[in-house]
Amino acid sequence: MTYHTGNQLIDPYLIFGKVQLQPNMHIADFGVGRTGHIVFPAAKLIGEKGVVYAVDILKDVLESIKKRAQIEGFLNIHEVWADIERGNSVRIPGGTLDMVFMINVLFHFKDCTTTLEEAMRLLKEKGRVVIVDWVKPLSNIGPVNTPMLDFAKLVEEARGLGFALQDDFELGSYHRCVILYQH
Repeated sequence: MTYHTGNQLIDPYLIFGKVQLQPNMHIADFGVGRTGHIVFPAAKLIGEKGVVYAVDILKDVLESIKKRAQIEGFLNIHEVWADIERGNSVRIPGGTLDMVFMINVLFHFKDCTTTLEEAMRLLKEKGRVVIVDWVKPLSNIGPVNTPMLDFAKLVEEARGLGFALQDDFELGSYHRCVILYQH
């Protein structure tokens, strides 16, 4: 079975290099989406002793991820049903994650504070949040009648919660990446 990866727009390996994703890490992908764009390449990289949590509010998305993980023999991918806009909704033990990825998800929210707080609750000390989102739409892909994510506001909110900015860079023509860490 062939799966679309989305790598034409966002190269996960470029992001993994920037954040130094390594074997044995524990990570989560908030808003995993149908393709598992981050989950499957990360699961390969972190290996059997690492853990990847695929988090989404859509149960059918999680079922697709689960089926693909079974077909491809990934034992380190765990599906988590949660609403990342609600505090304490992600059923992952607090303080256990090295990184939380949020790819093309925050533009959906009017306020990102609760989602950032939820990520912070789950992160280990010095843990990082990797946010990639749209800076301009691409025909029928991405936000069309929705405003783009306000990155300046996002970074300001994150600083107010105790995050610091590690990196901020363009990721192709349509996306921007911000890497935050707890300090």
